Amino acid sequence: MIRTVTARYVFPANGPPLPGGLLSLEGDRIVAVKPAGTRTADEDFGNAAILPGLVNAHTHLDLSGARGLIPPTDPDHFTEWLRGVIAYRIGRSAEQVREDIRDGLKEVLQSGTTLVGDITSGGASWDVLVTSPLRSWVFFELIGLDERKFVTDARRTGRLIGWAFDSPRPLGNCKTDTSQTKGGLSPHAPYSVHGRIARNIMSGIVPTATHVAETSQEGELLERRTGSFVQFLTDLGVYQPEVLVDSWTRYLAPWNESSKGISNCLVIHANYLQPDFSFWPHQSVVYCPRTHAAFGHPPHPFRELLARGVRVCLGTDSLASNPDLDILAEARFVRSRYPDFPGEQLLKMISLSGAEALGWADECGSLEVGKSADFVVVPLPNGEERDPHDLFLKDGSPPSVRSTMFRGEWRD
Repeated sequence: MIRTVTARYVFPANGPPLPGGLLSLEGDRIVAVKPAGTRTADEDFGNAAILPGLVNAHTHLDLSGARGLIPPTDPDHFTEWLRGVIAYRIGRSAEQVREDIRDGLKEVLQSGTTLVGDITSGGASWDVLVTSPLRSWVFFELIGLDERKFVTDARRTGRLIGWAFDSPRPLGNCKTDTSQTKGGLSPHAPYSVHGRIARNIMSGIVPTATHVAETSQEGELLERRTGSFVQFLTDLGVYQPEVLVDSWTRYLAPWNESSKGISNCLVIHANYLQPDFSFWPHQSVVYCPRTHAAFGHPPHPFRELLARGVRVCLGTDSLASNPDLDILAEARFVRSRYPDFPGEQLLKMISLSGAEALGWADECGSLEVGKSADFVVVPLPNGEERDPHDLFLKDGSPPSVRSTMFRGEWRD
């Protein structure tokens, strides 16, 4: 049975907003997206916006218990914040981590997110996400400058990833034989992984996510082997300058050029990359606006990157650096800082661009015929805006998502 819903605005994300637009669903699929007046709606959400299910491209759900415990520092003392994160992780039991992941997931779901990219230590979030009502990429984090340990961990994790790709466990809420949760690898950062092996991983067939250019001191370490990271790694007893790459360019360049475009690679943060930095087509930048601001970094180059055709999407990062895991709040923060930035582009950064970066764009990320029936209903204020996107993006917009549909069913 086909059912049709409408609201004050429908925002497909792959085209202009539709005042009084109509969205028709059959089962778990979208079968029509039409302008007002073309058919009769079965349900009218009134003064609200219908948006695609939202995409949070970068989280660390296993750090959800750290809210307020490790305050972000200024950029010059970033390694002090890292020490706090390490101490926090060491003091957390496995059961506490599992509870943190569940708590973080609740926030993600409440914010209307239907696709998430999560980096997790030891794959801890896999069992939680694989049974949850949303799609996800779980990136198994790899850390280590010692070659033998790094290779051992990578091989062990690779076997888990292979299992995740080839034999996904059945899901009770999965309506097809395709898993909603997929696996990838996350070489942590240029300062914390064996450079040659990490680059080899990032040129392979497994999707990857890696933190790059999060601080200027990271660049100082790579290019000159000086700065606060030297003491930080020395204190940890892991400093091996000979295995580090000598630049961000070398780190991100595919190990084998013939493999470019085979797999997606998320470049997390990219706070200090120059706007003319060369990206490969399969690499996407994930900008985490409120975390970026919390550390007091200079303005992010996302506008210049977008102007050059680089895909940029948004993430929340973790609760160790952010007040919540609400991806719509990230977009509203960007709008408040950059009021001239196009609202249509900002919506794509929390929907279609994130789905493209995570390899799910054929299934979700926009309201298009044939895609999954994933959407959120967001209350709107009274009045009008020159750009209709400002009705849900500007300061003063109603604070939360009213309801979320995932795969044709309303989510609790």
